[in-house]
Amino acid sequence: MTPARAISGGIAATFLGIGLQRFAYSPLLPAMIDAHWLGPGAGGALGAANLGGYLFGALFAPAVGRAAGVRLALRAAALVEAVAFALCAWRGGLVWFLPWRVVAGFAGGVLMVLAGPAVQAVVPARMRGFAAGLTFMGVGLGIVAGAVAVPLLLPHGLAATWAALAAIAVLITILAWTAWPDVPPPPHRPGGWIGGRIGGRDGAEMLAAYALASVAATAHMLWWPDFIARGLGRGTAAGAAFWLLYGLAAVAGPALCGRLADRLGVAVALVVTLTAQAIALALPLALPPGAGASVALAASAVLAGATAIGTTGLVLTRAREIAGEGAPGLWSLASAAFGAAQTATGFLFAWMFVTLGGAAGGHRPLFGVSLAAGLGALALVVLSLRRSARQAA
Repeated sequence: MTPARAISGGIAATFLGIGLQRFAYSPLLPAMIDAHWLGPGAGGALGAANLGGYLFGALFAPAVGRAAGVRLALRAAALVEAVAFALCAWRGGLVWFLPWRVVAGFAGGVLMVLAGPAVQAVVPARMRGFAAGLTFMGVGLGIVAGAVAVPLLLPHGLAATWAALAAIAVLITILAWTAWPDVPPPPHRPGGWIGGRIGGRDGAEMLAAYALASVAATAHMLWWPDFIARGLGRGTAAGAAFWLLYGLAAVAGPALCGRLADRLGVAVALVVTLTAQAIALALPLALPPGAGASVALAASAVLAGATAIGTTGLVLTRAREIAGEGAPGLWSLASAAFGAAQTATGFLFAWMFVTLGGAAGGHRPLFGVSLAAGLGALALVVLSLRRSARQAA
């Protein structure tokens, strides 16, 4: 299989695994709340439950790959995504939506964990950073697809919108059916990835920084359209427009971050990316008056979209630097750390949102928590970079 073909399969996997299955929910959430399909607190909890499913998918993905083979596992997970979308077309309340959103998250974790290393195994070493960036460009494409499709579909009803998303998932699955690399499954590692198996101190710091970066990304990922639409009172259309901007940035961001890593090194690229993420989180906390607010919101959307997905590609590349052929195991653990941190943060944010006044005042504290976590991730990467520089000297 050519690298270009493998990368196209990786793009399809991340499009389905996170871009569509997770982020199409964000512009749907205000409409579901307004139509009384869900309450505000239930909507946030459902998003967090989806992240919990992703956590377990990330943890068990290597075992699924070993049991079924990487290509078959990717195909099955893609089909599960389509079915989960279709089942959400029925208005059954939180009890009905919960299992299907968890299952969709699990399948997304399998797609994300298996596709990235499979593509890395096919492409030449000199272009792995760029290839990782292109692979995770699929997340941004999925966000854009949801941001464009959902407002167009909503006038036809929420049921029709969910059904149309299922049809999109089926189409992408058909197009990518033969593009997923048929590579050996991740090796079994008795005893897990503990201590030296995660690459020592470098691996542990990478995992901690990635977990904190996931907390930093959660405010935009789960609440950005709702913050614009209801928190700032700009309406659903404005929320979808700023979400589209976030998605467009997520399309370009991973490739740009990957190219930066190939030129300057992964650690330096991570410092630049996490700094931009912190700026994105600070902007909603101090919006200027008048037209300046729209400029600040646009800048926040662009920086947040580019860095949230760009960080993922950088961490995949960094995992191969640290663990070599053991990168799939380290990447699985990194994805699980990302999912665990986002799951806990998602439930925390759902509770905070309701407790602090909902749309009337519950959004900005969420961005404050994410900003603190982002600064923590940046500090860890800077300390690791400085230590490596001292050792090299």
